[in-house]
Amino acid sequence: VSPHPSRAWKRIFWTMILLALGLLGLLLYGLPIVRYLEVLIPMGICPETTMSLLKDNFTGVLRPWARPEVLTCTSWGAPIIWDGIFDPHVARQKAEQQNLTIGLTVFAVGRYLEKYLARFLETAEQHFMVGQRVVYYVFTERPDAVPGIALGPGRRLRVERVERERRWQDVSMARMRTLHAALGGRLGREASFVFCMDVDQYFRGTFGPEALAESVAQLHAWHYRWPLRLLPFERDERSAAALAPDEGDFYYHAAVFGGSVAALQRLTAHCARGLEQDRARGLEARWHDESHLNKFFWLHKPAKVLSPEYCWCPEIGPRAEIHRPRLLWAPKEYHLLRD
Repeated sequence: VSPHPSRAWKRIFWTMILLALGLLGLLLYGLPIVRYLEVLIPMGICPETTMSLLKDNFTGVLRPWARPEVLTCTSWGAPIIWDGIFDPHVARQKAEQQNLTIGLTVFAVGRYLEKYLARFLETAEQHFMVGQRVVYYVFTERPDAVPGIALGPGRRLRVERVERERRWQDVSMARMRTLHAALGGRLGREASFVFCMDVDQYFRGTFGPEALAESVAQLHAWHYRWPLRLLPFERDERSAAALAPDEGDFYYHAAVFGGSVAALQRLTAHCARGLEQDRARGLEARWHDESHLNKFFWLHKPAKVLSPEYCWCPEIGPRAEIHRPRLLWAPKEYHLLRD
């Protein structure tokens, strides 16, 4: 069935408006003006028939109508979690009833260890799954340099040694292979659900059980309003991560993803396999493991999507729809941190 003509014209209209304003902004003022104009792009509306069905084992019944200014569901019926659409007390109770252990993995390699790891772990203790059993897994080539952090009851820290890669891109891409092995080992035996995060960020607000699901993807803070054809998917048809121009749902950020152990084993296996296929062909996807993660979530839709409140970049500036940032990007100092 072909899409309704008025909807098709509306998409074309907004795409053309965005292109025109973007080019004008870049020519006259630079990137910041483009970000300011981006708020004019509508995010879409969750259909009322879908609203009444939004619930899961970690949040109970959701209240998507509490946030009419943002998109609160996907086309396949998964919730997009924004502040205000769930009851945090209900989410906490449901997690406690299931007697869960939640894993949180992070890679701290090279100068990233000294620059970011302590703050990441300290703020995680304050805000990540408070009241739940948590096991942190830190992957680093220098286990002795991992800072000591005071941990609350039922929370543990494990340090796993990894090899130092020659390039930062290789560190990024090797983590899928490393995570897959860990999920098949002690991490997979200890944890019920696992979140995988980048180290160059820090917690600012409660990141609780409302984020849990069989598979969880994170909307990218810089791209959540952009039309499909302008999203930075891999477009080289030779790459295992490639998506056609009409493929893709949202652009997801590899700085945060999660799910059950079984779901993450499938995700990491897919990404590691795609990265190896590209390497054998002499290719490297535009955004490395993130490109392959986006291909996976196009083929295997996530059960839950986290709004940009769960991984926000302060450089974007204030946005009316960002009520309560949970995780913030730390300042990037690539010229100092990357060899």
